[in-house]
Order: sequence, then C-alpha cells, then structure tokens
Amino acid sequence: MKRIALGVQYDGQAWQGYQTQPGGNTVQDQLEAAIERFATVHLGTTCAGRTDAGVHAMGQVVHFDTDIRREMHAWVRGINAFLPPSIGVRWAKEIHDVEPGERHIEGDFHARFSARSRTYHYLLHNHQVRSPLLAGRAGFCHRPLDVERMRAAVPALIGEHDFTTFRAAYCQAKTPVKFMHEINIERHGDLIVFTLRASAFLHHMVRNLVGSLVYIGQGREQPEWLGQLLAAKDRTLAAPTFMPDGLYLADIEYDDKWGVPRESGRPLPWF
Repeated sequence: MKRIALGVQYDGQAWQGYQTQPGGNTVQDQLEAAIERFATVHLGTTCAGRTDAGVHAMGQVVHFDTDIRREMHAWVRGINAFLPPSIGVRWAKEIHDVEPGERHIEGDFHARFSARSRTYHYLLHNHQVRSPLLAGRAGFCHRPLDVERMRAAVPALIGEHDFTTFRAAYCQAKTPVKFMHEINIERHGDLIVFTLRASAFLHHMVRNLVGSLVYIGQGREQPEWLGQLLAAKDRTLAAPTFMPDGLYLADIEYDDKWGVPRESGRPLPWF
C-alpha cells in the first residue's frame, strides 16, 4: 500500500473550514468526495493544518493510503475533474509504502506530524474605504497603520514561548508552547502582508496576533505591549480575533528526504 501526498489550494470563502463536518460543506468533504469519484473507493485524508471557515490555502498538504496504481499526474487531473473551481490539487507525490491501517510511527511520512514548520500570510487592506475586489480575500482596516511600530513589537515573539494569550478558548492543542521562527511585515501600497513561520500554530493564533499588532500600528498600544501580553498568558488582555478573510496557509516545510514539492516563495501570488 502506498502513501500519497497531495498539494491542495483553496479559496475558503465558500467553505466551513477544512475539517469534515456533518453538513458536508468543508474542503475535506469536497476533496474526499472527488477522490472517491475518481478512485471509485473512499480514501480518507489527513491534512497538515486544519483551517477555519473563510481561511484560504496556497500550500495545504494532505496524505492518503491506497493500493490503487495510478500515475501521479493522473491523480492530479482525475481528482481536479470532480472538484469545484475554488478547490484544486496542484501536485501528487508517492512517498513510501505503509502497512494497511498503520498509525503514524517514527520514520513514516505524515502530513501533520512530519511538518517542520508552517507559514501563514495575512493580507490586510489598509485604506479609508473598503474595496469590493478584496472582499473575502483580505482583512480590512480603515485607520492608518504604522508598519515600523508593528515591526518594533515583533522581536518579543521570536523563539520558543507559551502563546496562551493568543490561543482560542476552545483550542485543542496539547501545549501552548510553540517556536516562532520569524515574522515579517511588508507594505505594498494599500496592502500589508504579515508573514509568520512557526513550528506550529494554535487555534486563531495568527488572527489574534494580527489583531494585537493592528492595535500597535494604530497607536492604541506601544510596541512593548506585545511582549507584555505574551508574558501575561491571558487571552482577555489582547485585541479581539481579527477577521479570517485575509488568512492564507502558505507553506508546509518538510525534511528534504521526503521530496515534497513546495509552491513559490513569493508572499502571495500577485506580489
């Protein structure tokens, strides 16, 4: 039996997140239905990172196990033939053999547990007036934002920390301790791109961090406030959770030995 990884992109506006739900209106539901129509058998998938309703993905990775023999390009074209326009498989890669029903063990590729880091982009439209062309694809803030002030707050977050302050109340992660590799903030005209790369992220962690950075960019709080929030380990002290519209799961990093393809390193396709 082969373990096959897929690279998946999606516009999250129409879907209630990635993970399957009884109503069937999720990316996983659509993807598994398309795989079943192509393979004529149900094949359950495991993803690298579950995204919320309205959140997009440029570099989601999933895997499934099958004894069906198909060329990798056939998996891509065959699955895409049964997917809606807002979801697409970008590539397929055969990773290794596995025993039927085998759980993840050390040395196996696993879309979630083998990931070394995850990168998210948050796209924010900073203008006095909203743009209908960016509806559902970017967050919005009508007050001017000072990028330098927000950058000055970032160093406090780099490294291994307890991110309880930026964790959703119903987050199911076993530990709030994560390693933040880097945070970059770039302005492109009226668009600001926040790029965060960490070992893993807690539920709503990126949106909660962006919300607090926006407070700093507006001048409502000083840059050192972010470090104070981190140390407090109290979600109630931070800014509200920012809207999901501008959040993109951009990249999943794996060890080179797996040969997993990666999308372009550009912050977003149009930059």
